[in-house]
Amino acid sequence: MDVMGDKATLLDTGRFVQPSDRDESGDGEAVDEARTRLAAQAGDVEATSVLGAMLLRRGDLDGAEPLLRAATAEGDRAAANNLGVLLHQRGYTDDAAGWWRIAAVAGSAAAAHALGRYHRERGDEPAAEYWLRQSAEQGHALGAYALADLLEHRGDTAAERWMRSAAERGHREAAYRLARVLDRQMPHEDEREYGDEREYGDGRAVGDRRGVGNGRGAGGDNGVASAPGTSGAPGSPGDEAEQWYRQAAARGHQRAALQLGAILEKRGELKEAGRWYLTSAKDGEARAACALGFLLRDAGDTESAAVWWLRAAQDGDGNAANALGALHAERGETQTAERWYRAAMDAGDVNGAYNLGLLCAEQTRTAQAEQWYRRAAYAGHREAANALAVLLLQGGDATGAEPWFSKAAEAGSVDAAFNLGILFAGRGDEGVALPWYERAAAAGHTEAALQVGIARLRDGDEREAERHLRCAAGGGSAEAAYRLASVLDARRPPAPAHELGEQVHEKTECEEWYERAASQGHRRAQVRVGMLAAARGDVVEAARWYREAAEAGSRNGAFNLGLLLAREGSEPEAAVWWARAADAGHGRAALRLALVYARRGELAEGQRWADRAVTLGPREVSERAARLRDALRQELTA
Repeated sequence: MDVMGDKATLLDTGRFVQPSDRDESGDGEAVDEARTRLAAQAGDVEATSVLGAMLLRRGDLDGAEPLLRAATAEGDRAAANNLGVLLHQRGYTDDAAGWWRIAAVAGSAAAAHALGRYHRERGDEPAAEYWLRQSAEQGHALGAYALADLLEHRGDTAAERWMRSAAERGHREAAYRLARVLDRQMPHEDEREYGDEREYGDGRAVGDRRGVGNGRGAGGDNGVASAPGTSGAPGSPGDEAEQWYRQAAARGHQRAALQLGAILEKRGELKEAGRWYLTSAKDGEARAACALGFLLRDAGDTESAAVWWLRAAQDGDGNAANALGALHAERGETQTAERWYRAAMDAGDVNGAYNLGLLCAEQTRTAQAEQWYRRAAYAGHREAANALAVLLLQGGDATGAEPWFSKAAEAGSVDAAFNLGILFAGRGDEGVALPWYERAAAAGHTEAALQVGIARLRDGDEREAERHLRCAAGGGSAEAAYRLASVLDARRPPAPAHELGEQVHEKTECEEWYERAASQGHRRAQVRVGMLAAARGDVVEAARWYREAAEAGSRNGAFNLGLLLAREGSEPEAAVWWARAADAGHGRAALRLALVYARRGELAEGQRWADRAVTLGPREVSERAARLRDALRQELTA
């Protein structure tokens, strides 16, 4: 017999009895128990200890206690450890600690772990560390995990070593926490864990996780929180973190399955991500159910997504409640949407109040919208603060709007920074407006980049102006594309004269930017593209762009189209476009019309347009029109 041996250690997974993996009513266990009982009755100390452990596991404390005491008296350390477990379950914790100490001194790693836990619960950390270290150094997974937890609480860097030791021995919580430690060593855009109070935007696109600008985006840090461990070279902390998440998830750890799903989703492995989300959700993780809903929504299965969002929302997940609210809002079911937004708010998700504000604003319930925006803004929701400021500004309260714009901008709202720039520029404080425009431009705000580019052009800093105009034009700003083309056009050398052969025209970069702006409906760009086409003799292309600009209201486009038509012999149609241009204030068009009517002999009509040209100018046009008007007047009075 091994003196104080560990043949029947019960404390392998904690100080409490764990359910048996075998069917206790099975014939095999009954036979084993009968055989062990006979051996115990024959005086076998080890069998007595094992039988006591069997009864303890079954919950028969009265039957187990005498057997464990008898085996302990004979020097069996496993029995001493399990006797401590039994007494702990009866509520005699101090007595239990005494038996654990006896077993631990005799070399029981399980008892050392239990004794360390006992001391930590009583605040005696030095004693706790001593016994937990004894357990961990003997290879006990629970001891290693408990030691790591104690050291981590103190901020001791040795915690990772013992967490790894526990994880390598199959401790799933240690594997999860080790993954978290490794994950924090990776650079992330958003340091929050996936699912840890993430904000999925305002939900106006059915709980979209990506932020939407112009007052439609979510508060806080919008969009998907950076999935852990999604970057780095092979063998990096990110890769290792994923391995530990996977190990913990495979052992049934809900949050590890959620994190693993996030990693796979970020990487584009949606099918496997969905499987892990489903595993976690079925185990009761509401955040996984919510994430699964988004995955299904993105795949086009809105009905299934709603089922999982409903399950998560009923379990108190505010993100899911917001997604349900957005889904119903999209369907026009505003009352149901409002109910779910309120549920999100009640679950502690500040987006619920923001979304209620958006819903009320859409229904022109301005007072209620302001109330909800304020509630969200006071809770730190940056886009709610921006929306509140916009609402106040629209109501004429610029003084009240400014601090909310500032609060939102300082919290990172790009729209608020841009709006502050507009606010100060409107007051004539260009110097104060520019830094806010620059802040928004640095975050990728297209219109802010345009304003910075315009300011730099005004200051004569063409290089910086070009850089910002390129950013804005690349972001889709037609005005920026036109202004960038104008900057490049001014640098263009004159076209070389070609004496022989036909000139081959190759589009320059400035022409490409003009065309991009023109295709986006920019009228001045359309006129300019038409002029470039006319210069190379492409009358059809020139007429197309002039006509498009003119029909959109461009007086220059109408005037140039008239010139083109007149050259082609279509003077009556040209007069129609010149009349449109002149009515819009184009002096040259009015002068052209005066000349047309004069040639036709319609002197009174010619004089009327000449008078108009004198008024409209510019000076050289006014001078010519005045001479024509006087001549027509003399002709009429002759």
